[in-house]
Amino acid sequence: MATKLKIHFIDDDATAGDLFRRFSRDTDYEILIFREPEKALDDIRNHGSNLVITDLSMPTMSGLELLEHIRHVDIELPVIMITGFSTEDNAIKALRLGATDFIKKPFDMDALFEQIDETLKIAANRKQQKNAQPRMADQQQQFGMIGESEAISKIFSVIDKISDIRCNVIIEGESGTGKELVAHAIHNHSQFSDQPFIVIDCGSLTDTLLETELFGHEKGAFTGASHNKSGLLEVASGGTVFLDEICNISDAMQMKLMRAVQAQQITRVGGIQPINIDVRFVAATNRNIEQMIKEGHFRHDLYHRLNVVSITMPPLRSRIDDIQPLLDFFVKEFSNRYGRNVTGFDESSITQLKSYSWPGNIRELRNLVERTIALADTEELHIDQNLFNTQSGDAIDADTPSLEELEKRYIMKILQRCNNNREQTASMLGINKSTLWRKLQSWQDK
Repeated sequence: MATKLKIHFIDDDATAGDLFRRFSRDTDYEILIFREPEKALDDIRNHGSNLVITDLSMPTMSGLELLEHIRHVDIELPVIMITGFSTEDNAIKALRLGATDFIKKPFDMDALFEQIDETLKIAANRKQQKNAQPRMADQQQQFGMIGESEAISKIFSVIDKISDIRCNVIIEGESGTGKELVAHAIHNHSQFSDQPFIVIDCGSLTDTLLETELFGHEKGAFTGASHNKSGLLEVASGGTVFLDEICNISDAMQMKLMRAVQAQQITRVGGIQPINIDVRFVAATNRNIEQMIKEGHFRHDLYHRLNVVSITMPPLRSRIDDIQPLLDFFVKEFSNRYGRNVTGFDESSITQLKSYSWPGNIRELRNLVERTIALADTEELHIDQNLFNTQSGDAIDADTPSLEELEKRYIMKILQRCNNNREQTASMLGINKSTLWRKLQSWQDK
């Protein structure tokens, strides 16, 4: 006997639940009625669901808040929102969080159950299509990312699941792991891939510059503001904004950004007229954001607005299986660029590459391959210890220092080798110049 499809109906109005139950008697669904969204959420977490129908306005938890929680439990679960006072803003918020549909009371029950049948049919077809997983090579082509490990396969799966949902995303991971590539993949794989994709490096801008970049300004707002300027959030409306190094913005800017994320509305610097936007925010950080929240350095309300879906990029040292395909890709890229006839690295070099800790992750690997090919004079590539220093005589002392001290010694050694050229040092380490500057500054302050 086939298992019945399970529908959760949530409304604090007991009459609405009783009416829905009566109309569902002739259907072949398992109907679960809840007046308290918290209890419904617990049941969904513990026992799953095939469809959720929820009221928007409830006293203890709104339908939009419930929808946010549901998206953390099941990205793909269909959710139909019901309200007695539908507004365009609520509809946009619900659809952005991944609501399947949005209907207004009073509604026709027969029409609702036709909609339920159609929604479940579409969900079943989508599940069947996703079960026919593409080969890893096809996924790499699809998302523009290289890797064959289980870790990267899970990233592909999450990107695929949120392709139809305009939800915000936080990408965490060390510098050089490919967070911006993931952001591009999320946008390019979405239904609005033809809309703008704008990158904002929060770590390289002061508060004043970041505010005018994000929100724009009106003519005369400050000295030099000779004309009106649209902010990047306004320009990106309809598409995606990638906020790189999100943890580096001040508390004041976090508050202003939180209002824009929550209300999807901005006001230009020096202006008074609110401007509506429709932006999916993808934020990235190489810092422990949850620890920063505990220490009071990052706003929990902004974090929860951005963290509808969370993706953690694994460091290269934990995805050794991806080193060979990454090497193959970079060797092909740079041999073509520099016109070198090379076949790849010798076995000894590959062994060293796989045993190295890669503090700069994929960016460091890419830079090493580029430099090796640029200096190559043979078809088979060999590791140059000046470019890749794992076992040289001036290696880091084996005196069991802390990880922070190890990192400091390594960076200072590379900085010395580069004659204090910070740009060259950052390139060799495979990290951003702003990241290197912050580390050096923090060591000076101690």
